[in-house]
Amino acid sequence: MGARRRQLKHQGAEAAQFRARAALGFAIVLLALGGLGAWYFKLQVLDHDDYATQSEANRVKLRPVLPGRGLILDRKGRVLADNVPAYRLDVTPLEAGATDNWLPALRRIVVLDDEDVQHFQAELRAGHRFKPITLKPRVDPEEVARFAVDRWRFPGVELVPYLNRRYPYGALLSHVIGYVGRVDEADLKKLGEANSAITHIGKTGIERYYDAMLRGGVGYEQVETNVEGRALGTIGRVPATPGVDLRLSIDLDLQRAMVAAFADFDGSAVAVDPRTGEILAMASLPAYDPNLFVNGISHADYKALIDNPSRPLFNRLVLGGVAPGSTIKPLTALAGLDSGVRRPEDRTLSTGMFRLPGMRGRGWGDSHRNGHGWTDARKSIWDSVNTYYYQLAIDLGVQRYDQYLGKYGFGKPTGIDLAGEIPGILPSPAAKMRLVRERWYPGDLVNAAIGQGLWKVTSLQLAQGIGAIANGGDLRRPHLATAKRIGFEADWMPLPQPAPFRITDHPDNLRVVQEGMEMTVSIGTAATVFRGSPYLSAGKTGTAQVVNRSERAIDPKSLPLWKRHRSLYVGYAPAGAPTIVVAVAVEGGGFGSATAAPIARKVMDAWILGKQPEPPPPAATAAMQP
Repeated sequence: MGARRRQLKHQGAEAAQFRARAALGFAIVLLALGGLGAWYFKLQVLDHDDYATQSEANRVKLRPVLPGRGLILDRKGRVLADNVPAYRLDVTPLEAGATDNWLPALRRIVVLDDEDVQHFQAELRAGHRFKPITLKPRVDPEEVARFAVDRWRFPGVELVPYLNRRYPYGALLSHVIGYVGRVDEADLKKLGEANSAITHIGKTGIERYYDAMLRGGVGYEQVETNVEGRALGTIGRVPATPGVDLRLSIDLDLQRAMVAAFADFDGSAVAVDPRTGEILAMASLPAYDPNLFVNGISHADYKALIDNPSRPLFNRLVLGGVAPGSTIKPLTALAGLDSGVRRPEDRTLSTGMFRLPGMRGRGWGDSHRNGHGWTDARKSIWDSVNTYYYQLAIDLGVQRYDQYLGKYGFGKPTGIDLAGEIPGILPSPAAKMRLVRERWYPGDLVNAAIGQGLWKVTSLQLAQGIGAIANGGDLRRPHLATAKRIGFEADWMPLPQPAPFRITDHPDNLRVVQEGMEMTVSIGTAATVFRGSPYLSAGKTGTAQVVNRSERAIDPKSLPLWKRHRSLYVGYAPAGAPTIVVAVAVEGGGFGSATAAPIARKVMDAWILGKQPEPPPPAATAAMQP
């Protein structure tokens, strides 16, 4: 009876216990709802901007818009470098997945060279998984059509339209215009984040020197995509800044004439307007087709260029150099006159052999075994009398010699708007110690007097120095680009040039040198070449010897080209009011009057008379075709 009484429930206690539990549960529910509401408030109100931005980023992607590269034109408006529409194949690795999953199938649709694949894999190994990597730089129209049909099978693989650089005249202007090439890691560091979408950059020539101007600025467009990342449309755009067009002083017709005049010879030449410093034509031969480099040159093509003993990739205009030989004599004569060491009427006796005082053994000869007789400043130029300059250099002394020849532009770059120009070598005790670790001797100055020994000059330096003689004493910076414009309809804006430097304040002395150069083509060493010319010109032949004394008796034709004399010529025309200065250096060409002077005559004829040289052989013609 008692046990059953203990089992009876207490209704009031149970009700109170239920109410307590209900209240606790209700409180928990309210707390949970409050927390949920607070979290919802945070998401929808406090963090709204952040999540809206992320959502927009998932829906809208930024796609870079590359600018059209500026055109390069010659002085008459003919296009030397332009852009043509093309497609490339880009892959975003993070979206495409492992290459084994898509590459074999893609190669059945689009032809992919092993070099393209290797380049892609190298970029992939560099960690570029979030940005597109170019797999094939140039996709032909048939491949574009085939890929478009199967596009859905390759997520992360896109056909991208762009403007491809083209050089319509190929090798004709390769060392002047240069070329653009694909951006590498070093280029990306220089370009910075703002230009990281740039795919091509100027590598050589004008393309490199004015790259920042020519390439323009990158823009972007906002592209709306679906859940698969497929583009649905463009909802916003920041336009790219187009590249600047450049007008060069180059005359395409004169350039053709210059290249044709060389025929099969290697060397360099430059034609300059002495009144302005504008370069009318310039050639480094042999040349190459710059179109090969635009989207990456093949190993086979590159090997063929590298293995060519004539070094077509080597720009002789700014990187090469030769001893100037006798072409330096007009400027040395001016140094003698301006320094007061010589007067125009002073004469030196040439007996055929010159020896330094106190030296009985070693001697320095003249071109005539029996000498040239008594020689003044004018005759020293037109008859190219070495003895006059041997003695003049000794009388000047090496310090004064370097002072004047340095003032004429030697031993330093001309400042032309091409990258990598060398300063050349102006002979001096310091230069000899630096180059060969030997002390300076008086005989070194004797050698330097006739443009031999340590000398190294480019055709550009010779043209600059002789141009100052032609124009009355102004040393001008040779330059290629003359004007720029932004947009096809815009006006051309001239590019400023530095003021010229006066090399002489003695017009009478300068006239003596000019007369000596005029007599070179009338009665001197170039008379045969310029016989019958309808215009009067002025010039100086030169020969740079590259063989040693023991080889000089050998028939030059039996020697390899690199051991034959360098043939040189400098000159200007018309002599009374010059509009063109020409400097020519021919490798293995022999004496200056034999090879270089005829080339210069053809260039001058083309400029003054509009006369084109005889058609070159097929090998040379191929390099000139658009």
